[in-house]
Amino acid sequence: MIINTGSRTDTVQYYTPWLLKRFEEGFIYSRNPFNHNLVLKYELDPRVVDCVIFCSKNYEPILDKISLITNKFNTYFNYTITAYDKDIEPNVPSIDKSIETLIKLASIVDKKRIAWRYDPILLTQKYTKEYHYNTFSYIANALAPYIDRCIFSFVDMYKKLKTNMKEIILLNDNDKYEIAQNIGTITRKYNIIVQTCAQKEDFKNLGINLSGCITAEILEKANNIKFTKIPKSKNRAFCNCIENKNIGDYNTCPNGCKYCYANQNPKIALENYKKHNPNSPLILGELKEDDVIKQAKQISYLVEFEQKKLF
Repeated sequence: MIINTGSRTDTVQYYTPWLLKRFEEGFIYSRNPFNHNLVLKYELDPRVVDCVIFCSKNYEPILDKISLITNKFNTYFNYTITAYDKDIEPNVPSIDKSIETLIKLASIVDKKRIAWRYDPILLTQKYTKEYHYNTFSYIANALAPYIDRCIFSFVDMYKKLKTNMKEIILLNDNDKYEIAQNIGTITRKYNIIVQTCAQKEDFKNLGINLSGCITAEILEKANNIKFTKIPKSKNRAFCNCIENKNIGDYNTCPNGCKYCYANQNPKIALENYKKHNPNSPLILGELKEDDVIKQAKQISYLVEFEQKKLF
């Protein structure tokens, strides 16, 4: 199975001590977001965890300890660096600081395990298409020698986004095509593999791959491993990722990004963050008396473990 550490919250930036303790103790609890009294227990054991996927906007807090995980597990790192300033991403490091940290990460884990995420792409009076092209080119030039690929997507217009970001300008199909065309041109200039994430649009004629962020092919190449047949994810429409299990909680990320789908609003996330106990097996709060703890079904899809079963 695949463990995902950061799709619901920026675990690395804000919960690194907790995450390291979970790997040290070898298990983690995760609440079911649709049934809060159901708690799943995941064993953090390389015999059943085929790969650990990291997603973050700031890897600085874990750099000096990341080898404790990479020495035992197959890994892949999604690093989000966008064009936005503090008005959109209040608690995210600057572009230059993020570039510096990604380069440090690459020196530890190897570029073949790092994807630069430039998403979500959105437009405002400040963040125009031209602004994106200039910033994307600047970042691409700096990161090209240190990444496996670039992944981008366009913002999803969730209902709460209309409230949180009244300044947003809706993207039409022509806008998306023009932006994708420019991204394709820039990534070719710097010899960067580029792909979309969960987009219905097909930009293959622009040299842009239609691929999931977490595919067997990507993880196999990054870690020199081989999977048997592995199930596809059913989390989102147009998503081509393989099945992965998230160990974070919604409404726990203090980054405060205006476009965030994982937080109801920044105030709730900040209040929940204050309830965090780094010694708890849960990322948020403690176990309750009426909680039901269930061992998650964990199966390895790696060829080597499949072969061992036969004998």
